[in-house]
Amino acid sequence: MKIIDKIFQGILIFLTSFTIFAGVLLAFINVAVRFLFDKGIEWAFELTSYLFIYSALFAAAYLFRKGTHIKVTLLLDNLPDILAKTVIIVVDLINFIYLGIIAYFSYIFIFDPDLGVKASGEVSVDLGVHMWIIYLILPISAIFGILMVLFKLKDDLLTPSSKLRVKEEKEIINELEEECEVGK
Repeated sequence: MKIIDKIFQGILIFLTSFTIFAGVLLAFINVAVRFLFDKGIEWAFELTSYLFIYSALFAAAYLFRKGTHIKVTLLLDNLPDILAKTVIIVVDLINFIYLGIIAYFSYIFIFDPDLGVKASGEVSVDLGVHMWIIYLILPISAIFGILMVLFKLKDDLLTPSSKLRVKEEKEIINELEEECEVGK
């Protein structure tokens, strides 16, 4: 199970990094082309926008696993360990339900036979790609988020109450730096 968790985390890290890199590279190329030829690449802005949106959604899914989305921990910090663990598990369950709703309704938004984007035949302005393909990121990132929440929920359930606490920002940054060092 731990290997599957690491594989999905690796996929999300790769997709986030790749889409950010591709967006920055494409934006740079478009600026250079515009500077050199006084005319930019027509579809570059649209694709760059999509790439940055994709990177944010992949990163958001990954952050569910790490538990590092923005949160206020004032209440949690002052609760006894067992109650803090209960609150953390309830938050995991709420995240699971929320992402399930996002996955379901984004699927309906895309594939509803009468009102869905796929049925409308809508095409992006500059890329000429069907919009339903572009919108696939919504259910895909929600499903990745669901998987990450499930892995986090499993860890939270198995961790003793006394050891389950919200990490400070410095600790999270140190852990991520250590992971990067190990990956080199």
